Amino acid sequence: MPFIPHTPEDIQEMLSVIGAANIDALFDEIPADLRAKPLVGIPEAMSEMAIGQLMQQRAVQDGRVLNFIGAGAYEHHIPAAVWAIVTRGEFYSAYTPYQAEASQGTLQLLYQYQTMIASLTGMEVSNASLYDGASALGEACLMAVRAHRKSKSLRILIPNTVSPIYSKVAHACVGHQRLSLEAVPFSKESGTLSVAALDAYKGQDITAIVIQQPNFFGQLEDVDALTDWAHANGTMVIAVVNPLSLAILKPPGQWGQKGVDIVVGDGQPMGVPLSGGGPYFGFMTTRMEYVRQMPGRIIGRTVDLEGKQGFTLTLQAREQHIRRSKATSNICTNQGLLVTAATIHMSLLGAEGLEDVAATCCARLDEFIAAVAKVPGVQVKFAGPRFHEAVLTFNRPIPQVLDALAKQGIAGGYDLTPHYPELGNALLVCVTETRTTADIQKYVAALL
Repeated sequence: MPFIPHTPEDIQEMLSVIGAANIDALFDEIPADLRAKPLVGIPEAMSEMAIGQLMQQRAVQDGRVLNFIGAGAYEHHIPAAVWAIVTRGEFYSAYTPYQAEASQGTLQLLYQYQTMIASLTGMEVSNASLYDGASALGEACLMAVRAHRKSKSLRILIPNTVSPIYSKVAHACVGHQRLSLEAVPFSKESGTLSVAALDAYKGQDITAIVIQQPNFFGQLEDVDALTDWAHANGTMVIAVVNPLSLAILKPPGQWGQKGVDIVVGDGQPMGVPLSGGGPYFGFMTTRMEYVRQMPGRIIGRTVDLEGKQGFTLTLQAREQHIRRSKATSNICTNQGLLVTAATIHMSLLGAEGLEDVAATCCARLDEFIAAVAKVPGVQVKFAGPRFHEAVLTFNRPIPQVLDALAKQGIAGGYDLTPHYPELGNALLVCVTETRTTADIQKYVAALL
């Protein structure tokens, strides 16, 4: 965005109007010992042209590697129209839509987003987004405790097939609120959670269980059996899902006989590019009966006296609007700009387009697995259906494998050994629709 600084003359004119001798005089109420000290080590200011050249140099240093890393952040094709629309001033510079009469366009888009994400997940209501998928899981755990009033244990089961990154963030979110997040082991043969592993908890007071589909290894869980076990045990179900996978997989609202209770995930696969770690956006949907326990805010649609539709902030029981002690949640962040991108992305592709992308991801992954399985010293760890990702094991340390691939300009995957040492030399590899046959052949050749 263009930046037009105030000139010294502009500043002096404003100061003279308000009767201040200088800028420091505006802060004379702040004791000197509380003011920031001079910044040390900061280089001299640069011109706009010099800044542009510096950023280009840094971009060249980053390079354009052939990417096979997933683990929660995925490279997908984004139609050029998506960000051409998102960066229009009406969306790009719009502030939080507290004044409905001046923000109908933004509110309508957020309402449409809620409708789309609720439809994808098969749930009744969606909020206007959260910070990211990992923090959304932490919020879902807190929401489950509020919603499940019959449960007094504050115990949440998080299988080890759930992303260790999400689990770590969830612990950070709820660690000081008396919740107990308990790990559940997975089958070393299938890479999934079995109902038998839950038998140890049968009859116990468990507030909720988290089920990730596809799980962190890319494997598909038996979500129907797991969901039915949970509900038979009086336990709520929190689903963590990849929204793109829902174009071809059963939505969480239809898992088992009753469907799940809360759905969360990261919307990054929907129109949000990989950009050095973010930002992304978290989504959350639930049953209508739990709507007042949902964090964040909800956009609603109404009709005025003339019969014209209008949009407004309907529910927003967060700490900006009511007393902190009575807030449903202290979360104050939604990712309006990225939600805008996701809404446009989903609108452009439509249901059939999203299904085609998801199916192509599966086809490319099958092609990759067939090719890499022929490489000596490489094995595909788990059998069974999968989406986006697969676990490979090697006869040598993973850092050596990744270093060899990096020398060929390939980001080879996500090293699982720090999180899952029991799997041996294991690497999580992601293949999306953006990887071509030539890309796969280059990866395989680099392993030989």
